[in-house]
Amino acid sequence: MSTNILATIVAQKFIEVAARKKQISIAQLEAMPFFAQKSYSLQANLLDPTKTNIIAEFKRKSPSKGIINDTASVWEVTNAYAHYGAAGISVLTDMDFFGGSLTDLSMAVKNEVPVLRKEFIIDEYQLIEAKAYGASVILLIASCLTPAVTKLLAGTAKELGMEVLLELHDETELGHICEEVDFVGINNRSLKSFEVNIEHSLNLRSQVPKNKLSIAESGIYDLATYQLLKQEGFDGFLMGEYFMKQASPAKAFEAFASAIKTGKDEA
Repeated sequence: MSTNILATIVAQKFIEVAARKKQISIAQLEAMPFFAQKSYSLQANLLDPTKTNIIAEFKRKSPSKGIINDTASVWEVTNAYAHYGAAGISVLTDMDFFGGSLTDLSMAVKNEVPVLRKEFIIDEYQLIEAKAYGASVILLIASCLTPAVTKLLAGTAKELGMEVLLELHDETELGHICEEVDFVGINNRSLKSFEVNIEHSLNLRSQVPKNKLSIAESGIYDLATYQLLKQEGFDGFLMGEYFMKQASPAKAFEAFASAIKTGKDEA
């Protein structure tokens, strides 16, 4: 995703959020059943040796890849993710650029695992919305936010009982890391060139505070890459495209989870 596309998405997001505020009030969101429920802990699951360390993602399309999978069932795929040991589930809720929705999120949260709302969050309203629809974790993308706004949004998310994943792309964004952030995600794909560079990610990870769990994002397409990143100290792995582009994302995740346990790539 280029920085130009990112700017386009963020500009559209401000328009979208303003429209949604007129459709449903904060009071209405706070009255929804999930809002009062306790969130599941992704941190606990990532530290659980019986889990896979994978945050498995449901994603239909992206600006850079186009259609990835527009026929898969949200419930069928996310249920398989949960059943076969995903530490968490990530669901895209952006409609215009990723083909996602809050309806997708509301389906995924029926699984008894933490669900991450994968979204371009620029307003506290979106955090209340995430909680109301059952999300346990929210994503903040450093490239979209200033360090001050990151801290404000992360603090609000924590007050709502959710955990916070902060996504970084390069060293210039390390200043966005604050006390309120639970996980630091390092996107292996450059915003400028689209290239995946694992070495760059490993170098950036070494600069992440020791008290923050680190998540490797993007470009993990085989067991060898997963094993390398785990060996280098990553605590979690956000994977979606690899599973979603298969004929059966559910079976693809089952096979990968089995390969993690046996140490042999069965795909």
